[in-house]
Amino acid sequence: MSTDVDLPAEYCRQVEAYLCRKNEGHLVRIVGPAFEQVCGWAVRGIPIKVAYRGIDRCVERYHAKGPRRRPVRVEFCEADVLDVFDEWRRAVGVPSAAASGDGGGVDEDSRHHGTLPAHLERVIARLTALRAGEDRALDPLIETVIRELDAARAGARNLRGDARRQLLERLRVLEQELGAAARARLDAATLEAIATEADSELAPFRDRMPADAYDRSRAACIDRIIRSRARLPILTFE
Repeated sequence: MSTDVDLPAEYCRQVEAYLCRKNEGHLVRIVGPAFEQVCGWAVRGIPIKVAYRGIDRCVERYHAKGPRRRPVRVEFCEADVLDVFDEWRRAVGVPSAAASGDGGGVDEDSRHHGTLPAHLERVIARLTALRAGEDRALDPLIETVIRELDAARAGARNLRGDARRQLLERLRVLEQELGAAARARLDAATLEAIATEADSELAPFRDRMPADAYDRSRAACIDRIIRSRARLPILTFE
């Protein structure tokens, strides 16, 4: 097995250390069934940073419910880790068969992504929050995208057929424009570091994919990392 963390035991150790930090120093050991569960993430090829984002999502939701009473255990993070992995896999174009050593993968239709109007509302909220940050370089483009999405949201619920397909294609184009603007602000050294990170994330799947498919996934993975660093939301909707 080849992953961005080579051995399942080391993968578990890093997940344990990360979960400890998210629990503000409270150590929750990953042993027994929990160890087997996290080893399964490693065997499936879930990149360690993808696992971290799933843990982040679980912990953030737990905190949103009110004062904590006990630390978050890794067992509770499984659904979020798999959801984030599925989102990552779709974003970079890794097929489900390549995302599982036994061919099981994540079912293409197993995730519920909500309605298109709700998706647009979430995207607008995240883009609006970006305008309150320290980096304001993308503000003019973000403002233009927000206005367009806000106008589209009003009638999105009733869109069907070609009209819906046109809006979905427009979302893809807007996502590419935001990503290209974010990329244009990066220097060569940063882009090289991002490419190295993409190679690490895709390492578990390189031997399972044709060369042309891998190249497409690598390019998409680089784009995803750039968007993630710029805190840009995913605009495309399936």
